[in-house]
Amino acid sequence: MSAFKRAPQHGAPPTASILSTLRATSMVEQKTALPAEILVSILDYLPIPDLLRFARTSWRMREMVYDDTRWVARLKSMGCWNELEARRRFEEAVKRKREAASRPIANGGPAQPAGRQVSTTIFDAAVEEEARRRAQAEKAPQPQEPRIDGFETMSLNPSQSKSPYEDPTALLGVLKHVRSIRGHAREEYGKVYGALAPFYFDLARAKTHTEPIVFRVFRDPERQAQMLSNLQTFSGSDWAEGFQSREAKVINMMTIFESAVLREFEQGYEFWDVDGRMRRYAHVLHTLNGGNAATDLFIQKHPMLDDRGILGNPMDCVNQTSRDNVTLEPSRMFFELLAGKVNEQSDVIGRIFPQPAKVFWAFVDKVREEIIMEYVTPLLDECHDRHMPSYLKAVSGLFEQCMQFVRSLVPPKGSERDLEEYAKEISLRVFEPHLDLYLQEELDSFTKYAEREVGNWEQKLSEQDATVESFYMANFNRQADKNDFLSSFKKVVMMPVTVIPNAFGASNKPASTATNSSTLKPPVAGTPASSRSQSPGLAGASEQSGSPLPSEAPNDELKAKAALMANRLEGIKSLFSIEVALDLVHVAKESLGRASKFVTLGGQAGEEAREQCEAMFVVLIRVLGQTHVKNGFTKAVEHLSRYNPREISDHSQTGVAPLVMFIELVNVGDIISQMIDVFYEQQLAAPKIVDRNDFLDPAGMAKKKFEQMLDENVAAGLNKGIDVLMDEVEYLCATTQLPADYNPPPEEAGTTKGPDIGPTTTAKRVTELVASHTKMLVGSTEKTMLDVFNSEVGLRLFTAVCKHIKRQRISTDGAINLIADMNMYFDYIRTLKNQDLLAYFKALRELSQIYLIDAKHAKEMATIIADGDRFGGIFRAEEVYEFAERRADWFTVKRDVERAMYGLECQVM
Repeated sequence: MSAFKRAPQHGAPPTASILSTLRATSMVEQKTALPAEILVSILDYLPIPDLLRFARTSWRMREMVYDDTRWVARLKSMGCWNELEARRRFEEAVKRKREAASRPIANGGPAQPAGRQVSTTIFDAAVEEEARRRAQAEKAPQPQEPRIDGFETMSLNPSQSKSPYEDPTALLGVLKHVRSIRGHAREEYGKVYGALAPFYFDLARAKTHTEPIVFRVFRDPERQAQMLSNLQTFSGSDWAEGFQSREAKVINMMTIFESAVLREFEQGYEFWDVDGRMRRYAHVLHTLNGGNAATDLFIQKHPMLDDRGILGNPMDCVNQTSRDNVTLEPSRMFFELLAGKVNEQSDVIGRIFPQPAKVFWAFVDKVREEIIMEYVTPLLDECHDRHMPSYLKAVSGLFEQCMQFVRSLVPPKGSERDLEEYAKEISLRVFEPHLDLYLQEELDSFTKYAEREVGNWEQKLSEQDATVESFYMANFNRQADKNDFLSSFKKVVMMPVTVIPNAFGASNKPASTATNSSTLKPPVAGTPASSRSQSPGLAGASEQSGSPLPSEAPNDELKAKAALMANRLEGIKSLFSIEVALDLVHVAKESLGRASKFVTLGGQAGEEAREQCEAMFVVLIRVLGQTHVKNGFTKAVEHLSRYNPREISDHSQTGVAPLVMFIELVNVGDIISQMIDVFYEQQLAAPKIVDRNDFLDPAGMAKKKFEQMLDENVAAGLNKGIDVLMDEVEYLCATTQLPADYNPPPEEAGTTKGPDIGPTTTAKRVTELVASHTKMLVGSTEKTMLDVFNSEVGLRLFTAVCKHIKRQRISTDGAINLIADMNMYFDYIRTLKNQDLLAYFKALRELSQIYLIDAKHAKEMATIIADGDRFGGIFRAEEVYEFAERRADWFTVKRDVERAMYGLECQVM
């Protein structure tokens, strides 16, 4: 530091030292007493004049008061701030600023500061204070009016041409002209405050309803209503102390004004002055608070609500028909007449109210409550007590008529929603009290009907079976009882005589012979042609009484059992009925059609209706599938199990009767399955009641279970049918194959080699029999099941032919017929287009060649027997050896064949 000292100035007062200055100065700590957050909360509840005075204390307080979010909140409390508009204006301002900044750069020079017009804002407190002081200095002081909450300190925007007192009309639209501009919310609220605050605080101080200046400034009720409405909106931004009392004063004054206007409207209503006082004061009330009071008065006192008796009596729907029925013609006329009257009032409402659509739908809702529900509810209760089908019909019909009633209305212009939406809403309100009961009754009614119809079918089928069995077995049962009694009598009473040879033994022999002869060839003379030509569920008593039973029952037990078995097998195709299924589907369609109308309502009611529709379909599947079809297939399989081809005398037909009938039953089941599928697609999937892609949907799951059950039962029945078919094949092979077919006598050997050589009658009949059954399933089952059936039939046929060959004696001359038979089987299997199956019969055809080899060529025969590749691995050498043993000359060639096969010709040298 320099040691230079400034010389003291002459005449200047001596300066005090720095320490003395610091001692004389009181150090004040510049810290706020409260945090900023609390200050912000306090500012929100200050009156506007106090808020402006608080802004003058410091720059920091001024920034807190002038914060834009504070004034945006007040504008939002009045509903005058539009965030979308503010965002749009902000983006446009930013865009203009960017364009202005980029313009000088494009011209190549610096931007010149443009002249900016400085405007005085309403709440710029510092500027206002400076202007006031200058005005007081230039002019003489003049007396001022009493201050009204700082209203006189606020200057109007220079763009406003007239004072509010000079043009009061400008004050009415002040809320409509508020702009949503970010950064200028304080100025926009200042305009509103300057226009409405004087009237607001004056009305709050008024003692009576005649004191407020608002009624002196505005003389007509239209403008008074507009200003009162503005003041109520403005009260939402009043957060200062005592705002509840001020807001209550405003509401009280509006209530007094509304009562006075409503009396004028009521007087015009009494004189039906539609285009005069009613129209004028309805608009005044709408300006004041939306006009709900005028709407309620118009609806409550409407004469149409008191004349509901002339529209119709709901009991006419049940009194004009039988007790177990209901007619909806009176209800249709009721809704048509009501629609005409409501449409007349639509024009009147359009002439009176500024928002006629809102009033019209409120009037329609009152009509719904006072007229429609009073008509519908007693009618439905009466139908429910009388007859359930009438109740179900009435609910669905009245719902459709109610929907049509709303659709026929002609509302005034300005409706916010579509007419269909109003129809759904009003109809839901009418039928919502009855909807749960109706849906449950609809489901229960269909369930009971379906179970009753299927139960009747099963009962009649059982009664018919019992009747047929008792008819055929009546004589035999009596004879058996008699024989049992006589045999018991012989054993007990005449026991010593049994040790002596029976003197009448010869007399029993012819009876036994007769029995045996009848066993070998039992005639089935008493077999009815068709015991169930009609469906038991649909046939009347006259049809059942005329069932084609023979006039007399057979006396022979074998004949009776054969006839009974034929009757049961004939009845396989009527174990379940297309007529019953069709009847249930039609009833389900009617029930579903009634309930599905409520699905269009949407919401919870529509969801409940949709679930009930699915439940109806599930019930249909359960009753028709598990109870009707499944039981029918079970009985059919039982009947097939009792089939014995040796008890049938006529085997000339190309098909096995029980299997043919079962395949017809499969066709019936396939038709029922297609009916269910069509019903599902048209009644559930097409109207969007169910989603066919939803794998958890109850209706879809029930449908899949039904199809699975049908496939399983068809497979089980076909499996049993294959057993029956193979039994018939073995029976034909055993009874029609003559010994001379494969081993002709020497004298007929020459004739066998003639030009008519071909397959035997047995091979032809077996081929025709099997082919007829495999063709029956084409088109009635799925391809996979058909392939499995054909494959199983082919393998079982292969086994049966092998067994049949092992029971024959085949000579070299008869081998030609055997080869022809094997070729015929091979050609039939080729039509099934199953290569795996074809390999078996190809091996069988090769096997038949060993019978054609002459006995002289035993070594070649042994080579063929030992050649496993020749038969494609189907037959082993041991199995081919077993077939070779069926040669007629086997004992002649056996030694040579075995020597060639096992090397017995080898000699040790």
